[in-house]
Amino acid sequence: MPRQARLDAPGVLHHVIIRGIEHRKIFRDDKDKDNFIERLETLLPKAHIKCYAWAFLSNHAHFLLRTGDISLSTLMQRLLTGYVVTFNKRHNRHGQLFQNRYKSIICQEDAYLKELVRYIHLNPLRAKIVSSIADLERYPYCGHGVVLGKRDCAWQDTEYVLSCFGKTRGKASDKYLSYMEEGIGQGRRPELTGGGLVRSLGGWEKVAELKLNGQERIKGDQRILGESDFVQDILNRADDKFNRFYELKTKGYNLEKVEKKACEIFGIENKDLFSRSRIKARADARGLYCYWATRELGYALTEVARQLNFTTSGIVYAVMRGERLSKEFGYSLID
Repeated sequence: MPRQARLDAPGVLHHVIIRGIEHRKIFRDDKDKDNFIERLETLLPKAHIKCYAWAFLSNHAHFLLRTGDISLSTLMQRLLTGYVVTFNKRHNRHGQLFQNRYKSIICQEDAYLKELVRYIHLNPLRAKIVSSIADLERYPYCGHGVVLGKRDCAWQDTEYVLSCFGKTRGKASDKYLSYMEEGIGQGRRPELTGGGLVRSLGGWEKVAELKLNGQERIKGDQRILGESDFVQDILNRADDKFNRFYELKTKGYNLEKVEKKACEIFGIENKDLFSRSRIKARADARGLYCYWATRELGYALTEVARQLNFTTSGIVYAVMRGERLSKEFGYSLID
C-alpha cells in the first residue's frame, strides 16, 4: 500500500530535521559538512526554496525552509540520496545513514519564524560545540554568523530574517543578537521539534475530526506548529492531495495501469520498462512511470525501486526525468 503523503504546499514554512540512524554521525568531519553545503548551494536556488536558518551537529541537522517551485520531499530526496552515496563511498560503508525519513513540521510564520530561527541557530551552543554566543558567530556550520554578516552563504536568506527585527540592517542585527542572547537560557524546546507522524489516531482525517469536535491540541500531533485556524487550513490543503489519491484509486489506477500507460505513450513493450537499457524511449517511459507512481499514487521510492529492481537513487533520477517530461509535454495520467 502507498504510504501516507507528507503535508506540503508552495510557500509553506518547514522546520526540517535529519538524524543519523541509531544516533550515529551523519558528519564525520568538516569535509562531509562541506559536501552537504555544496549540495544545498546547488539545489536550493534551482528549486527557489528559501533557507532562513540552519545548523549542523555531528548526528543531526536542522533547517528552516520555505518551499518554492518543487516540493520539499523532492528536494530532500535529491539532497539526501546524493549525499549518502558520496558519504558511503568516502567512508567505505554500506546501508542506511539517516533515521527513517527526515522530519518536517509545518510552521505558522507570524507566530514561530523568529523563535525557530533562534532555536535552530542556538543548537551548536546547546550541544557545547561552541562555548559562547561570540564563538557561535564564527562557527562555519550554522547560519547565525551569516545573519550577522560575519560569513557569506549565498543560499541563506538573511534579509528576510533581519526584516523581522528592524528596518535598517544595523538596528536589525543588534535586535537579532539581543534576541538570540535572551534565548540561551531556554534550553531545549520540544514543542518546536515535533512528534512525528500521527499513527495511533488513525491518520489526518481523524485529526481533523477531533479538531472539529473542539480538541485544539492533540498530544503527539505536532506535524503542524500553529494556532487552530492555521492547522485546519493546512489540513484542508492536504485533503486536496489525499482526494487526488482517492480519485485515482477509485478509477482503478495502480502500478500495472501506470506501467501500461507509460509504455503506450513511448511505444515500448512492458518488459522493456524493467530493463536497464538507456535507450531514450525506454528511459523516458521508466521516468514517467516512476514519476506517476510516486507523485500521483503515493508509492514510496523504495517500493518502486523493488518493482523495477533499481537502486533508490536511480529511481530519484527517474522521477526527476518523468517530472520534466510531464511538464514539458503535458503527459497526464488521467485522460
